[in-house]
Amino acid sequence: MPSNAMTSNRKTAFNIALLVLRIGIGISFVFVYGYEKILGGPETWTDLGSNMAVLGITFWPVVWGFMAAFAEFVGGILLMLGFVFRPALVILSGTMIVAAIGHTFGDIGGGPWHATEMLTVFIALLITGPGAYSLDTLFFGSSDPYA
Repeated sequence: MPSNAMTSNRKTAFNIALLVLRIGIGISFVFVYGYEKILGGPETWTDLGSNMAVLGITFWPVVWGFMAAFAEFVGGILLMLGFVFRPALVILSGTMIVAAIGHTFGDIGGGPWHATEMLTVFIALLITGPGAYSLDTLFFGSSDPYA
C-alpha cells in the first residue's frame, strides 16, 4: 500500500465525518438561525438588513435582510444535502463575514466569535468538498480525492 494513499476504512471514516459535520451545522443554520429569520417577514428582514450600514450600505435593508435569512435557511439545507455545495458555502461565508463585522463594529449584540467560527468551518469545507455521501457526488461525480 502506498504511504500517501488512504485505506478504504479511512476514506469511509473521512466521508462519514464530513456527512456528520454537514448535517450538524446545517441543522443549526436551518432551525436555530434561518427558520426564525425567514418567517420573521419584512420587519425582521429590515432589522437584519440594516446591519449592512456597517459596510456603508444603507439602501434596501429589507432585501439584504431577506438575503441573509435566505442564505442561512436554504444554505443550511444545501449544506446538509451536499448539493451545490461550494456555491452555498461561498454565500454562507459572505453572510458570516458581514455578521462578524456587524458584531465587531455595528449594532449586532454579542461578539463576533460564533460568526468567525462558522466562517472557519465553511472555509475548511470549501477546501475538502462535500464528501462521497452528498448529492453533488451522486449527481455530478466527485472531484474530491477522498470521495
